[in-house]
Amino acid sequence: MNASMLLAVTQDTTILPGQRVFISSGAPSGGLAPVLPAVGALPELGAGTYLGRQDAIPLFQVAGRMRWPEGGAAPAMDVILADALDEVYLPTGAASFKAWTGGYSLAWVTLSDKGSAGLRDDSSGPLIGDMVAAELGLSVIQGHILPDDQRRLKALLMDLALTQRFDIVVTTGGTGVGPRDITPEATQAVIEKRLPGFEAAMTLAGIQSTPRAVISRAVAGFLGGCLVVNLPGSPKGVRETLAAILPAMEHALEKCHGDQSDCGAG
Repeated sequence: MNASMLLAVTQDTTILPGQRVFISSGAPSGGLAPVLPAVGALPELGAGTYLGRQDAIPLFQVAGRMRWPEGGAAPAMDVILADALDEVYLPTGAASFKAWTGGYSLAWVTLSDKGSAGLRDDSSGPLIGDMVAAELGLSVIQGHILPDDQRRLKALLMDLALTQRFDIVVTTGGTGVGPRDITPEATQAVIEKRLPGFEAAMTLAGIQSTPRAVISRAVAGFLGGCLVVNLPGSPKGVRETLAAILPAMEHALEKCHGDQSDCGAG
């Protein structure tokens, strides 16, 4: 990524490590502090993107993006949420920042009625983060727990892929045939390019462990430039099926993002 952003600092500001700042195309009301108004439209920066005065010296990392509602006749503002990685002093005036990625960004989503209600500890979601981080260079890992609700999952998948611009979104749970198993339906409704090879590899890995894996309906594909993959709900199922596709994840992302090299070369 080669992007830059110009901020209009209205007063001398010191931002402490770990402090969250709001970078906006305007000046949102509602007591957000500190707010750093950008000059012009905000660039399309995804979660995990670094911001700094020079390449390889990051001062902020993008945590997410949102629409800040002003209310009344005023339109909602586009806001980037960023976390300070070091103490940053910004004198009054213009401040120019470069943006770059430091690795892939991953979001995992656990589908569990009990988990979302705080009635069950989730170990499958964090396991996804650990396994993908061990295989790929990640800049950020973000976790979510939802009830088995198709509409909410569809909305979250689209937000993570298209607004937050995560590179990888992996769900766990809801891939069976129970009345509340809706993950494949929600995923199929939003992905644009399906990956039947990923699905076959995951099914085969599950069947090699237990014949009951034949009822899994896990789906995989791309939504924009984001790789979306469904996994079973148990840690054992996560470990077995994710291991089957991890070696191909980076290659799939590279090809989706425009790599023109010969697939057979590797």
